[in-house]
Amino acid sequence: MADIESKTLTDVVEKETDSNSNAEDVSPEDSTTCHSFDLNSYHEHNAGRLVLDPDEAVIEFGEEVAKRLKLSADGSKVLWPQPTDDPEDPQTWSDARKNFQLFIITLAAIVPDFDSGIGIASIFALAKQYDTEPGHINNLTSNWSIFLIGVGSPFAVMLVRRYGRLPVLFWSQVLAAAFLVGCTFAPNLRVFTIMRCLTGLVGNCPQVIGLYIVTDMFPFHLQTRKLGIWTMGFVISPFLSPFAFSFLVARASWRWAYGIGSLYGAVVVFFIMFFMEETMYDRTLRDPHPIPRPASRLLYRVQTLVGVTGARMARFRTPWRAIVLSPLQIIWRPQLASVMLFEAAVFGFGIGINVTNAVFLARPPPNGYGFGQYAIAGAYATPIVAVLLGEVLGRYFNDWVQNMCVRRNKGVFEAEMRLWTCYIAVPLYVCGFVLLGAAFQKNLSVAALVLGWGIAQIAIMINTVAIYSYCNDCFPGSAGEVSALVNLTRTLGGFSVAYFQVPWATRHGALQTFGVEAAIVAALFLLTVPVLQLRGAKLRERFSL
Repeated sequence: MADIESKTLTDVVEKETDSNSNAEDVSPEDSTTCHSFDLNSYHEHNAGRLVLDPDEAVIEFGEEVAKRLKLSADGSKVLWPQPTDDPEDPQTWSDARKNFQLFIITLAAIVPDFDSGIGIASIFALAKQYDTEPGHINNLTSNWSIFLIGVGSPFAVMLVRRYGRLPVLFWSQVLAAAFLVGCTFAPNLRVFTIMRCLTGLVGNCPQVIGLYIVTDMFPFHLQTRKLGIWTMGFVISPFLSPFAFSFLVARASWRWAYGIGSLYGAVVVFFIMFFMEETMYDRTLRDPHPIPRPASRLLYRVQTLVGVTGARMARFRTPWRAIVLSPLQIIWRPQLASVMLFEAAVFGFGIGINVTNAVFLARPPPNGYGFGQYAIAGAYATPIVAVLLGEVLGRYFNDWVQNMCVRRNKGVFEAEMRLWTCYIAVPLYVCGFVLLGAAFQKNLSVAALVLGWGIAQIAIMINTVAIYSYCNDCFPGSAGEVSALVNLTRTLGGFSVAYFQVPWATRHGALQTFGVEAAIVAALFLLTVPVLQLRGAKLRERFSL
């Protein structure tokens, strides 16, 4: 089991008692006793503050507790949550097994926005097919599908908490693929609109439970790195379908685009059906397996996949009343509400670029670039490459920030450390938006367009990972609710921006539009991030669950 070999702090304690006088000074009254220290839930109840350094754990918890703590394979970090000795605990799975599950949920996270983005590639063909204006198609289908991706998120979390990750993921993707098939063969605009909206409503599950699955499987010090991979899936997805299908729709029917999208959904369902595993492990129960398991492994697999096992386990889990009220209990907390508003602006204006750029690229000079359909499709390679670069840069920068801050804080992690990454993302965001606006308004070279768009998307990718990580650290016992609320706010931001960004840029110029949006993001950053870094610990102490 990579990264969680059977190693405890016993050896560290024995070494430290000889060399570190601080450990000898810890009295039983000052340290946590074995009887009062719950290893299974400590990481949830001590929200936003975790001891990662083994030496500091001896000082903070005392030797009796420290001896029981399991460490990473190299012995440098305390593992949170603490893995059990149960082979079915996802924290004890091998790296290959964990990473394969992460691969599947990342593929699934692409589905909702990928399906929604097909409409961008086929908007003119749809307008011609149904004898209407492209703007009407956009408002009737694309915008509302984006809106419903966010609205459906809290309901997905409620089902996941009650019945488990796997069955909700499976049925949501089966239904999403079925409704996309309905789009493919829709006989009229009314049916197409209904199918399109239902696809967004039911297909959002992977963009919510990915945070659950990452925290189920990976120890705390690796979670941000793995969150970056999952986040990359839904950040890159709105650009994949316009890039791929604009070439196709230029030569074939728009129905082929939706048909291929349906095939991708079927591939995701195949991976979930045969390879995805249930990662929900009820570690706080005295017996994590309170119901008998069928003797047949195949029967158990089928029951787990379709939800029979989850339905039988539901009575041992959180009751419906608490599940329904849970999002309302955290949405008003200042440390969460403030960064959600910040992220809504960052991500929402970024989604607006996706729509606005297609308009300005198609317009003839001097008001645009006069690109044809093939050139516009090729331009969407820019954000795809940028998101990939953002994932790589963010991965190493987040690791560096975490390790450096923990060392400077005597081996203790504080949630506000995550926000240092925003100091890199926001200046890049402002530069990218201003350059992109100037490129459109001043008719600068294509290089300026590519550079501005790419820098903005790198910033969005880096910032989104930091915000997800910070929110999850503040409310570790509510990963699903956090994910749903952040997903809701970012999609609502994108939904609203699509209505005003193009008319605004057309009337007053792209430089003013993108410049003001960059200024709004910068202002929200200054009003939010430094305040949380200064007052975040007290806010967590007062407003944590």
